[in-house]
This record gives sequence, structure tokens and C-alpha cells, in this order.
Amino acid sequence: MSVKRIAGRYAKSLLDLSVEQGKTDAVRDDLTHFVEAVKNRDLYLLVKSPIVSPDKKSSIFREIFGKSYGELTNAFFDIILRKGRESYLPEIATEFLEMYNAHKGITSVTIKTATALSEAALADIKTKLLDSDLTAKDLDVETIVDPEIIGGFVLQIGDNLYDASIAHKLDALRKTFKDNTYVATN
Repeated sequence: MSVKRIAGRYAKSLLDLSVEQGKTDAVRDDLTHFVEAVKNRDLYLLVKSPIVSPDKKSSIFREIFGKSYGELTNAFFDIILRKGRESYLPEIATEFLEMYNAHKGITSVTIKTATALSEAALADIKTKLLDSDLTAKDLDVETIVDPEIIGGFVLQIGDNLYDASIAHKLDALRKTFKDNTYVATN
């Protein structure tokens, strides 16, 4: 069975349980923090390690996350650890966050620009996206400043990427000239 499928099943179970108990926002906050924490290489290797026993991992999890995470999230981690599925926790957390957004009608949008966007420009972009058929009723917008795109913007909505950057247009133009077989004669 694929990792995505396994992660999806556990994430769906956690989402259903959190909805039933009215704790979806708390679990979302916990798992958002967990996804960020797992970006630490040492923690990631610990979670994925088949050498470290589940009991040791459980005590480490309780020490690191026990006081700051909610009861439901800690109970879920305990179940996953007891079942020996802890190596899937980063993927489960990511799947849960995607399912949470779908459940709440939130579309994740990433806007990459060469310079920082003003508040007015960002508000205008959000309004246009909400008016389009591309997004749900609410947006989770992340802005990234990347001077290498030179100008324009790169917009990612879910799995769709719209590249209107000058760097992309220059690359396309460069490729057109490179592939051009026409030779001018005087």
C-alpha cells in the first residue's frame, strides 16, 4: 500500500474524530506545529528510524509534545506509535492539513514576487482570486519574495502553477531562439 494512501486513511480518521469532538482547529494547530518541527533533521530521522523502539519514541514524543499539544493529538500519536506506523507521521500530518483545508473550504495559495507586495496589492489579489472559480470560499495565502524571478509573479493554487514571471518569459524566449532553425542570409 502506498504511503499517501496509508497517510490518507489515518488523517481521515483523525479529522473525523476531531470534527466529532469539536477539536479540529486545535488538532490543526498541533499538526501545523508538528510539520514545522519535523523539518528539523534530527527529529525527522528519529521519527523515521526503525532502530529506535516505539517505547523510546513514545517517551520522547511525550517529553517534546506532551505539554503543548492537546489530548486528542497526543492520544493519536500514542496509537500511531503503538501500531508501529510512526514513520508515516509527517505524511499523516500533511494529509490531515490538506483534508482540514478541504473540510473548511480553504484554498492554499502561494504568491512569489521579486519584491514584497503591498497590503493593498495583496488584498486586490485575494479579492480577484475569491471572485474566480479557482478557489474555495476562503484563502490561506503565503507570500514569498524571490528576486531571481526578476519581475512579475508566480502563483500556485493547490497543484496548479501560473508562472507570469519575467525570468520564465526570458527562458521561453531563449529557448525559442535556441530552437530556431532559420538562418538569415544577406
